[in-house]
Amino acid sequence: MQGFYTILLLVVSNIFMTCAWYGHLKMKQQFSWFEQLPLIGVILFSWFLAFFEYCFQVPANRMGFRENGGPFNLIQLKVIQEVITLVIFVAFSTIAFKGESFKWNHALACVFLVAAVYLVFKK
Repeated sequence: MQGFYTILLLVVSNIFMTCAWYGHLKMKQQFSWFEQLPLIGVILFSWFLAFFEYCFQVPANRMGFRENGGPFNLIQLKVIQEVITLVIFVAFSTIAFKGESFKWNHALACVFLVAAVYLVFKK
């Protein structure tokens, strides 16, 4: 069950992370007040979102790490996190940025990342 909660927390963390890293690009297009913010304002807005990312990511890694009683070693945690990041990013970019397209080489890169997860968990 700890593995499930770890992955769930990592998913929530990555939603906040993706919004912090890329959400400001969409907000600039949609809100005139946001477009007027100086760069430091955009950075502070992203930091605000990143705070919540860390509120989920740190407990996920502590809970999931094998030396803390979790099911994953450090490399497994990192590879899981990277795959979750990619899945969340693809969903975010497809929904928020209609002009961005998901191409065959992107799909192949996803397949390789899934293969990386397989290899990391192989004994």
